[in-house]
Amino acid sequence: MDLPKVVGLKERLIEQIKLDGPLTIPDYMWACLFDPQDGYYSTRPALGEGGDFITAPMVSQMFGELLGLWVMQVWQDMGAPAKVRVVEIGPGDGTLMSDLLRSFRLMPAFQAAAEIALVEPSLPLRAVQSQRLGDIHYYDHLHDLPTDAPLIVVANEVLDCLPARQFQLTDDGWFERCVGLHEGDLIIGLVPAPEDFRAPFTAEVGQVCEVSPAQNRFVESLGALIQEASGAALLIDYGRDRPEPGDTLQALHKHEKTDPLADPGAHDLTQWADFPALAVTALNMGLTVSQITPQGVFLQRLGIIERFEALRAKNPEQTDKLARQVHRLISTDEMGELFKVMAMSSPDLILPGLEAIKLED
Repeated sequence: MDLPKVVGLKERLIEQIKLDGPLTIPDYMWACLFDPQDGYYSTRPALGEGGDFITAPMVSQMFGELLGLWVMQVWQDMGAPAKVRVVEIGPGDGTLMSDLLRSFRLMPAFQAAAEIALVEPSLPLRAVQSQRLGDIHYYDHLHDLPTDAPLIVVANEVLDCLPARQFQLTDDGWFERCVGLHEGDLIIGLVPAPEDFRAPFTAEVGQVCEVSPAQNRFVESLGALIQEASGAALLIDYGRDRPEPGDTLQALHKHEKTDPLADPGAHDLTQWADFPALAVTALNMGLTVSQITPQGVFLQRLGIIERFEALRAKNPEQTDKLARQVHRLISTDEMGELFKVMAMSSPDLILPGLEAIKLED
């Protein structure tokens, strides 16, 4: 008998565009990343050497260990409450949380106070994480987290998978970049932008402005949790530190950039975090917000050079390897400048390694 033909994601997207018209960049990204049948995160091992990208925790244990010290210092600055909920959002394969837990052993009082929670909706990823981390509290979404104890939240490379709409200035005004069809294949084209669209910078013809309602909603949800439970959140991602133009949509395959429209669902799609917009969102909620700081500067303030020296003294044969790891994490031509750090917290809470934005009276 004839088996039913399997229709791939690209074919389904083409049919959807034929029926409903062009897709916004966020709609296209959501489908490519999270489609239950063919989405990237539903079907592929994204992380590590065998995947399409490597995150900072995979580069070196020093990254997670220093973030662990940051978490414990925040807890002390909160007055060392008897219970605190340490949350990682989007924990990947569990490497970062594993390193955090190892650092927590340095402070038994904190260990006794801390309840560990992961925000992870993917059951396959939960299985991977559980193998590394053991029994742990899981939540599908931010709004599922309890607020019966202060929160300290870590989100490393979460914002970049929350898509942004793209608008391009032409001689005829602003248009929105959308995914449509040309001769039966996917192509990015222009449709009229909403009349009330305004760019947060002075643009020139041809420049692209990205606006991410999804990233802003994420920070609003996180801020609401902090308002209710008290606490702090640390956000680390590649992104901009000032309003500026740029088309940051990219696809990664085996650590190399590729065409975002080629083979939907087969590649990781990302866009930069819009930290200036997110800082404004958090400030408008009455939270303390740090200045947007390069990852390299932040890690050096936390003591990564001192940690490197300590590890090198114990393992002199690992000196070259450790030096390469530190270089990748903090160098301006590696992750040190491209990746930015922003924290948000209850009013007046000190944010270690970061300087709070001071609002004018």
